[in-house]
Amino acid sequence: MLRTGRVVFSEMDEVLFGRPAAEAIAEEARRLEANRVFLMVSGTLNRQTDEIDRVRRALGNRCVGTFDSMPPHTPRHAVIAAAEQARAAGADLIATVGGGSITDGAKAVQLCLANDIRTPEWMDALRAVKGADGTMGPPPLQPPKVRQITVPTTLSGGEFSGIAGVTDERSKVKELFRHPLSIPQAVMLDPAITVHTPEWLWLSTGIRAVDHCVEGICSGLANAYADAQALHGLTLLARGLPRVKADPADLQARADCQMGTWLSMGPLAGGVPMGASHGIGYVLGAVFDVPHGHTSCIMLPAVMRWNRSANEDRQKLVAAAMGRPGDDAADVLDAFIAGLGMPRSLAAVKVGPEHFERIAKQAMGTPWVPFNPRRIDGPAQVKEILELAA
Repeated sequence: MLRTGRVVFSEMDEVLFGRPAAEAIAEEARRLEANRVFLMVSGTLNRQTDEIDRVRRALGNRCVGTFDSMPPHTPRHAVIAAAEQARAAGADLIATVGGGSITDGAKAVQLCLANDIRTPEWMDALRAVKGADGTMGPPPLQPPKVRQITVPTTLSGGEFSGIAGVTDERSKVKELFRHPLSIPQAVMLDPAITVHTPEWLWLSTGIRAVDHCVEGICSGLANAYADAQALHGLTLLARGLPRVKADPADLQARADCQMGTWLSMGPLAGGVPMGASHGIGYVLGAVFDVPHGHTSCIMLPAVMRWNRSANEDRQKLVAAAMGRPGDDAADVLDAFIAGLGMPRSLAAVKVGPEHFERIAKQAMGTPWVPFNPRRIDGPAQVKEILELAA
């Protein structure tokens, strides 16, 4: 039987790579004829380096404000604070410099500005709704008019997606807000600015990108378009991450990681869903404040072991792309993560078995667990995976 599928090409204009961040942002602002650029940036970069000052100098009087207070996991209150500041500044473009929480925060800010969302509670109106075909999508919304350009400093890959992950502090649930126009108009990959990123954050978000590749390759809905990107992306990441650990000044290795991360998002663009590693990871982040990258370091090998009976042939592709053909993919990933010095168990991030019931129940409500390649019928099976990662 012929498999059907759908590849959606995004509203992103372009990706620039290898250019200094400040120069690229100023060039993009001119290209987009933006005169009031609002910066959403890493607080560490703003306060402890001159990188953001360089951006401000390059923009000159086009820069109308800076927000540098986005916590991890993008809580609603911080999104509202950034939106209010951008609204007061009369922003006509948002430029982000930082990690995935900042990138996602700006996507959500775009929606808040366009729809006059002014409190965390009002963000309920942005929640995805189920369409007639059963898929989740944006509710009826005004489209973003103030768009976003992005310089990522980590490897989580969210800059290549129109989906914003935002945590509702009331329920400690991470929700996905989406709109085709919330994807950045341009992404600028500057390996030099990433030398300031802490090693643990660079390497762990690199494993997050590996997770995108692996869950895409191993999905029951994988397709050739997505495979071509994810397999090469995985090869670049498997080669680049250890080189950055060995020599943090290796800009070519950092660039390889950035390109690998870009390619890692190919499965999502190609209509291929993620699986249980991502689904469980959402809960670990929102409820227990485990960093995104660490959730993948811990969960991905366990999910691969649990899924092996359903997709062993696809897992062989993963091992081969990582330079270990014929080896067990879960073992290859576990050894790779260990070699980077990343946490490899729930115990290492202080999440004990007493929490497994809650995690399992909440994970069932995430977008990705229902698409896991080995079918998950209920919380008991999620607990089996958690026990493998304990």
